[in-house]
Amino acid sequence: MSQLIELKVPDIGDFAEVPVIEVFIKPGDVIKVDDALVTLESDKATMDVPASAAGVVKEVLVKLGDKIGEGAVVARIEATDTAGVPANSSASAPSPAPATTQAPAPSPAATATPASSYTGTVDVDCDLLVLGGGPGGYSAAFRAADLGLNTVIVERYGTLGGVCLNVGCIPSKALLHIAGVMEEVTHLHELGIVEMTSAKVSVEKLRDHKTKVVTKLTSGLAGMAKGRKVAQVRGIGTFIDAHHMNVEVTSGDAQKTTGEKKVVRFKQAIIAAGSQAIKLPFMPVDPRVVDSTGALELKDVPKRMLVVGGGIIGLEMATVYATLGTQIDVVELGPGLMPGADRDLVKVWEKMNLSRFNRVMLNTKCIAAKADNAGVTVQFEGANGAETPAAGSYDRVLVAVGRSPNGNK
Repeated sequence: MSQLIELKVPDIGDFAEVPVIEVFIKPGDVIKVDDALVTLESDKATMDVPASAAGVVKEVLVKLGDKIGEGAVVARIEATDTAGVPANSSASAPSPAPATTQAPAPSPAATATPASSYTGTVDVDCDLLVLGGGPGGYSAAFRAADLGLNTVIVERYGTLGGVCLNVGCIPSKALLHIAGVMEEVTHLHELGIVEMTSAKVSVEKLRDHKTKVVTKLTSGLAGMAKGRKVAQVRGIGTFIDAHHMNVEVTSGDAQKTTGEKKVVRFKQAIIAAGSQAIKLPFMPVDPRVVDSTGALELKDVPKRMLVVGGGIIGLEMATVYATLGTQIDVVELGPGLMPGADRDLVKVWEKMNLSRFNRVMLNTKCIAAKADNAGVTVQFEGANGAETPAAGSYDRVLVAVGRSPNGNK
């Protein structure tokens, strides 16, 4: 009697209930190891669940719309020794005669290979190279690997996830969650429901919490990449020609190069290089002037902080630091906060949040900044040169005026 094997959802990070958005198998299908069974969709990306064994599908236990997590049984299969041949098949069964129909020749479009100018040493060879390991890049790489391509991701960070997961959306939301909980507890204290003897926050513990959230998710991605045999070359990639990329190996915070270089040869490439924070040319080079990545490091809680830019990124970090006790000023070049968002929604947000900031300066731009021992002094100018509030001195300046595409040089 044949034995059935259960194919389960592997470790997918910090996702307990993830909806199934596509099912690739049905009873009777013959599958191989690493074939995609279903596609799941998280808040940040889609992910395929690969088969951990080969065999014939006997039962599919999930359907579109189901929400599943790690350990959930996706299907039961009858194991096979080789793809398409059941393990309990009789050895004496006659094998079918080989097919005599000649396979059609591949189309010229599929075989045409542009000439390569590089003739030097190659360190890594692959079918598909994906430049960038963020939500766009790793999703594309995982899908390509599921379809049978030998895939390599070139990514400057030591972990997958890109800016979003490492120094962007995920860590900022982790800090915002703590800020929200702190405000709820304070509100309960004001109502007399909860007694608080101290509201002091451990910045070190808060950083640890943020790091643990990021590490858990990046570890999940690393497991998914390993399961699909997707290789990662760490570094900053530059195309040499249509089929070769030079990678300057990075280390540490992903901005420093080690001097080591690797060359990757590929048949096809996907560019998913992401973006970087825009810098203001007049801002001094000083550790107290940071972008969103620097603000997320949460080295300390400054007394006074200026947020340059009233968009989503700036206001998220302004909210976190204000909750921790920092006096916040926000300066925005346009007539309103969160440019591009629905004005009615912005009004609701302003009603709930403006009171947390010391001052919000609209239709105002920064025109100069100077760093000294006392702090970073910033000068402002209103629309059409109009007078604005006096220049301010700050312990920290967050520049959050937007992002520009990587590679746009």
